[in-house]
Amino acid sequence: LDMERRVSSKRRRFARSDEAKPSKLVAPPLPARLDSAYEAAYEYLDHTADIQVHSWGPTLARAFEEAAIGMFGYMTELDKIDIDSAMTTRISASGHDLPSLLFAFLDEFLYSFSTTLFVAKRVFITTFDEQEFKIEAFGYGENFDLSRHPQGTE
Repeated sequence: LDMERRVSSKRRRFARSDEAKPSKLVAPPLPARLDSAYEAAYEYLDHTADIQVHSWGPTLARAFEEAAIGMFGYMTELDKIDIDSAMTTRISASGHDLPSLLFAFLDEFLYSFSTTLFVAKRVFITTFDEQEFKIEAFGYGENFDLSRHPQGTE
């Protein structure tokens, strides 16, 4: 499954409800498929504006997870991020079609980074509704720290 994300200066903003704001809580355990033996399923493609993340997976949900991990990988080196269970972040996103759902999903994680400096090493989607275009997911990682995390592009 090919997914791409293009960011432009005229970014469409999605309304954030109280439910959609990142929150810290006890998350489900990190699935075994996302453990230290994890292999990335995304790549960066050339794009004239910003970045383009091409992600794939056996399901659309997995491709979305990989797009989010790829976004964080562009912001800092993923191998420098530790998974701190106290910093696990939950997000909810919705859209009116699949491209807007992907945009809103990535935007929620970007919002979490911008407001709390949270960077995810792994992402796990717990709810993926392709009919209603809604996602609930957890990001596993820690707060960004310039002394430990090289700065990439946001």
